[in-house]
Amino acid sequence: MSNRIFSGLMSAVVGVFGTSLAAQDAVPQTLFTNVHVFDGVNEARIENASVLVEGNLIKTVSTDSIDAPDATVIDGGGRTLTPGFVEAHAHLMLMGPSLPSMEANTTWEDFAIHGTLMAEMYLMQGFTTVRDAGGGNAGLRRAIDSGQILGPRYYPSAAFIGTRGGHADFANFTAPPGSSTNMGRLNMAQEADSAADVQKFGRNNFRMGATQLKYMQSGGVVSAFDPWQLLAGSTEEIEAAVQVAEEYGSYVMAHSYRKEAILSALEAGVMSIEHGFSFDCEIAEVMNAKGAFITTNLTAFDPGLLEIPAVASVPSSLAKAKSASATFANYIPNMQECPVKRAFQTDCVGSVAACNIQIAYEKNLNNDFFGPYASLVTLTSVGGELVGLSGDFTNPYTAGKLGVIEEGAYADILLIDGNPLEDFSVVGTGDKWFGADPRPDSPETLRIIMKDGVIYKNTLN
Repeated sequence: MSNRIFSGLMSAVVGVFGTSLAAQDAVPQTLFTNVHVFDGVNEARIENASVLVEGNLIKTVSTDSIDAPDATVIDGGGRTLTPGFVEAHAHLMLMGPSLPSMEANTTWEDFAIHGTLMAEMYLMQGFTTVRDAGGGNAGLRRAIDSGQILGPRYYPSAAFIGTRGGHADFANFTAPPGSSTNMGRLNMAQEADSAADVQKFGRNNFRMGATQLKYMQSGGVVSAFDPWQLLAGSTEEIEAAVQVAEEYGSYVMAHSYRKEAILSALEAGVMSIEHGFSFDCEIAEVMNAKGAFITTNLTAFDPGLLEIPAVASVPSSLAKAKSASATFANYIPNMQECPVKRAFQTDCVGSVAACNIQIAYEKNLNNDFFGPYASLVTLTSVGGELVGLSGDFTNPYTAGKLGVIEEGAYADILLIDGNPLEDFSVVGTGDKWFGADPRPDSPETLRIIMKDGVIYKNTLN
């Protein structure tokens, strides 16, 4: 064989394999055109823009035309393109109807099935990221991220950590201290009565896939043993939780109601205050200085709260609810006067259908109390910043930012009919909680739901 023929054959072989490899290496692209972009941060939309997604990241956001000949083109038709929503306080594994029922009558299969259905519901409601505030371990995230089930990005806290008689104490009434519980065996709630206990269970939570720790500092309303005014856990115990979280490059979220609880949690290094109903401008000053966040379920301020069967049918819970409602009355005006980084929270424990209704109503209350722009920021960039506190090696999603539309951010995207800055209902709100009709599986106005560059809903074509 002559050198010329051999050279020609080799060139052909290289050309064939080079083309094949190039085809294999090509990253899929999606180009959104003719959209108005709410980027998660700025109130003014980017008008008449195009957004190019490459793989699972946003490559370009521009008001000029984008040259991407191999991209799948989606004409947005003048709709609003937003980041996917971030739910910062959910309980995907807790189906209710009560804590005693879950402790005594629920198997791991029941929890798993419920969590699977909740994950899909959240994604179809436009939530591409969910931070679970207690009860969920790594299994649900593994199933979502591997494509076995549908769901959002998932940031679990694993087991609630709290004291005997506190808000994480789900044991049966007659259970002696330290006895084995259903919730404990499944690492959904753990009783910790010393700094050493907090360290043990905190480290085990990270071992089980937690991205942050949840400490139950205050009591609750529908729980069995704890007054909402409870100041549970010593300074040393809360600091132990912070210490363990910092070992993993992460942070602590604290269930805190009273002002004293909130301030002591912040002083101990807690970065996320959950509920925080006694919030005032003094707390705001401390939070802003520390860069801390708050999530609050605004449904707690609904007058119908006293009519919930779990509250109305239990005299002690009804008394607690009435007392709490009177004490927390200034939360809304205080937050309006002295805003802090506030992320979206629903805190639903119940059936999938009931939580779907509550999510829509929570969206509605955000708009009623704080207006559309603040509500959209709460649903997007603030939540994305909050989940990012889980750090570089505990955070499972570190390739891009969440909750924003910008170059290099994750391609978690919604395409919404209309302009939510003018008509907030297009994000899928509901104006009724108790007695509301069932919600659709996904709001009609959410025309496209994309997570990680993959489209899960498209009713445009």
